[in-house]
This record gives sequence, C-alpha cells and structure tokens, in this order.
Amino acid sequence: MIAEKNLIQTAPRRVRGFFAGELMFDTTHALYVWEWPNYPQYYIPIDDVNDDLLVDEMYEKHQSLGTYMGYGFKVGDREVPKAAKMYTDDSLEGLAGMVRFEWTALDAWFEEDEQIFVHPRSPYTRVDALRSTRTVRVELGGVVLAESSSPVMVFETGLPTRYYLNRTDVNFEHLVHTDTVSECPYKGTTGDYWSVKVGEAVHEDLAWSYVFPTRQLLPITGLIAFYNEKVETLIDGAPLDRAVTHFFPAKATTNG
Repeated sequence: MIAEKNLIQTAPRRVRGFFAGELMFDTTHALYVWEWPNYPQYYIPIDDVNDDLLVDEMYEKHQSLGTYMGYGFKVGDREVPKAAKMYTDDSLEGLAGMVRFEWTALDAWFEEDEQIFVHPRSPYTRVDALRSTRTVRVELGGVVLAESSSPVMVFETGLPTRYYLNRTDVNFEHLVHTDTVSECPYKGTTGDYWSVKVGEAVHEDLAWSYVFPTRQLLPITGLIAFYNEKVETLIDGAPLDRAVTHFFPAKATTNG
C-alpha cells in the first residue's frame, strides 16, 4: 500500500470529461488519488464540475478516505446512477469538495487534448518501444511459433519485456484468430488476438497485435507479441525464464 503521505498528489495536466455530448468537467486542479498501488484515479474539484448534470441521489457513505455523497448523471434521456462521489469535510486532507467519477460512467476522458482510455496513466509508469537486431524465437510444445531478428522490444514498468515481431516472421499455421479485444491506457486498443494450436491442444489468446496503438507506441503497429508467461522465449539462442505477472500468476520455470 502506498504511504498515506503519498496517497494524494497534484496532477499537473488539464483533465476533461464528457457525457452525452456535454462537458462534465474541465480542470487544471485535479488530484491523483492512489486507491491501489498500480495506478491512480482522478479526483476533480466540484467548482470545476458542471453540477447541472449531476443528480443528487440523497445518500452518504463512509469509507477509509472519508464520507462521500452519491450522485448520478442525467442529460436528456440518458441517465447513469451511482456515477460520482463528492467527498465531505471529514475526508482525508485535500479531498473535501473533490469528486471521484466512475471511469465508465463518462463517454470520454482527456488529458490535455489527447483522449485516454481504461484508467488514468500513472506518472510513475514508463513504456518504451525500442527496435533491436537481437534474434527472438518463440516456441510452444516444441513448435516454433515465430522467429525474428528485427523485433521491437517494449519495456513497460512492472511488466516483463514484450517482444513484438513482424507478421512475416510468425508461423500462422498454429494461430487461430479470436474476437478478443483488450485495452491499455499506455498502448491503446488491440486490433487482433490469436489462440495457439499445437497438436490437439488450443491455448487461448496467447498472441495479440495493436493496429492503432497510441502515438508513443507507433513502432509496434501491426506487429505480433506473445505472452511470454505461457510460451518459451529465446533471445539470441538463450532461453528466458518464464515471466510471472498478474495475467498468469503461476510459478516461474526455466525454459528447457
């Protein structure tokens, strides 16, 4: 858990939210509030909120951050209940008069003039996409799924290195396209997912690609990566230990 003195921090970015075509809030005084260690939530001053769109739901609740009043949204025929919390004077220092919006209750969030997705991006997370000439080989069950000497390596805080490979270096004989879609606030929305079939075994959703990644991750456009928690990965012939992440929290093993 993040120490209480670092639980609440000022956010230096202009933050805006929209609902049903209306500007819900526009502020340069948002707070980062770390409700859990991986990333913060935005808390917005009530003075910067269009309170004409709020519906007072006439209840209050107490939690570790303090007491809050519950609100919904209403614009025309669109209404979303339990969409926002406004904190009162008995809350942690700095939270009185701040509104915490449910992320999915709004139609769009912006930092400055760039739309953001899924959740606020942590100021302590960095994602770099670097081209390399090291040879990356991906195997599963003794079958070579991909091999490339021109990968793009993605280094993301808190995750293992991901190896994005040219489609021409991937063996599509063993890939089965699926309808899965995932979103990442740092990389964007995936355009494709594949399961891997080796013999009679089908391993669900082990590979993915970003067709329209975020501006910072443009080098991975159209390339394919595999969950190196579930496949054997070799770099210049040397096997890597299987990664362990919150996606696949199994015990790590060394490639054989």
